[in-house]
Amino acid sequence: MMPLRQTLSLPDIQLSYLEWNQGQEPLLLLHGLADHALVWSSLGDYLANRYHIIAPDMRGHGESSKPENNYTFDCAIADLEALMNHVGWSSAHIIGHSWTGKLAAIWARENPKRLRSMILVDPIFIWKISNLIKVTFPLLYRVLHSLKMMQSFASYEEAEAQARQLSLYQGWTLLQQQVFQAAIEKKPDGSWSSKFTIAARDGIFEDVMQVAGLTVPIDIPTLFVQPEKGVNRQDWQLQPYKTYLKNLQICKVAGNHWPFLVQPEEFNRTVEAFLEKQRKALPGQEY
Repeated sequence: MMPLRQTLSLPDIQLSYLEWNQGQEPLLLLHGLADHALVWSSLGDYLANRYHIIAPDMRGHGESSKPENNYTFDCAIADLEALMNHVGWSSAHIIGHSWTGKLAAIWARENPKRLRSMILVDPIFIWKISNLIKVTFPLLYRVLHSLKMMQSFASYEEAEAQARQLSLYQGWTLLQQQVFQAAIEKKPDGSWSSKFTIAARDGIFEDVMQVAGLTVPIDIPTLFVQPEKGVNRQDWQLQPYKTYLKNLQICKVAGNHWPFLVQPEEFNRTVEAFLEKQRKALPGQEY
């Protein structure tokens, strides 16, 4: 089932999103840093007959506008609130990957009525980060697989060769090829690079440093998806989630930081089981 590409005009940006509109239960899918909505295409197709699914390209990503500033969590949450209002949702199930896993936790703290449940897929940087760490960001930008496509490539073939070495494209399946093709563009000078912008990267990292994700107890039903080769492998990394999320389930799955791209079948079944449990627990809830 192919989703429809839609655009919402907001005061400062155009927010592009994919929509699977066959089902009824509202489900919002939030991609991670430097990714875009198409990473959820396998899950969206899998759940489309039961859920009304929206997957936005977050500001600075994909087909959405790329302003020079305003990349705070507050701005991103305001975009999502506006998007939910636009489609007529009062609340939704939220899936957040990596950076947007932290965003979902902040949103749950600030406006819990918006979230029916949360699925946090290998979230990162849940704590406030010391300013001392900022000096390591240039190195971090070079080594993070999600940011490797931001460099300039002389040709599409050169960009593809780099992509095939990255964890998120492990296996180079048709799904991964489609995600890669939608993630890069030819620049005015003829080179190829990511659609993700430096302004978005720097703005997001700046707010990630300054804002803590978990500070108060949260009762929203939450699934923590822990890939076997993800970034959350140690007990100390899971402890803040266990401390603050009072209705938490942790589920280990195969794959790396991008289980929905490298092991989509298992990931889809895991998400389905959790969401169906929530649907049965909250029958007839208003959208």
